[in-house]
Amino acid sequence: MYEFLTGPVFYNFIRGPLVWVSFIVFIGGSAVKILLMLSYAKKDTVVFPYISLKYSIRSIIHWIIPFASTNWRKHPGMTITTFLFHSCLIFAPIFLVAHNALLKESWNLRLWTIPEMIADIMTMIVIFCTIIFLIRKLIVPEVRFVTFVSDYVLLGLTAVPFITGFLAYHQVIVDYELIVALHILSGEILLIAIPFTRLSHMIYFWFTRAYTGSEFGAVRHTRDY
Repeated sequence: MYEFLTGPVFYNFIRGPLVWVSFIVFIGGSAVKILLMLSYAKKDTVVFPYISLKYSIRSIIHWIIPFASTNWRKHPGMTITTFLFHSCLIFAPIFLVAHNALLKESWNLRLWTIPEMIADIMTMIVIFCTIIFLIRKLIVPEVRFVTFVSDYVLLGLTAVPFITGFLAYHQVIVDYELIVALHILSGEILLIAIPFTRLSHMIYFWFTRAYTGSEFGAVRHTRDY
């Protein structure tokens, strides 16, 4: 197994065909999720008639800005952790120098990059926040009650690409080839998992906030934040 994971055949597979598969499944699966959600919403006589662009945008803005909503202000520690985690989770991989070098090599595209020291800090923030989320799931009763085994798996799966990327960059572990292979593979598995697991909240968030904001603003004439 070790020889297979570190061999050229497996490496070329995860650097080539599996990259395309993971992006196709992620984009295609996300599109299907959105289409199904819209299809179900059209059958509901309440959702679409009350959707308001004004109140949708108002709700989304207040929930994506730290401490702009009452619930964020009630839990300052969790608010900071959540926003740091999601910001670093999204921006570190996209603007990482090494990832952009591969993007340039493969598709002749290059995005703006962040300094490697900043990327290092963002990676450690993601790992640290993951530990906080894990502890919270284990010790907070109301969180533990709605947490399943799959949630722990997803939390680990989210952290693995950052842990392996950090180890590979600093060459902490001698077996560099194995760590790089696991880094690439775990990132691809994470992409594939997004549309089919609770990670799909990254897709549904915008629609949920739009509907909730519209209901509270246009129907109840109050705020949802």
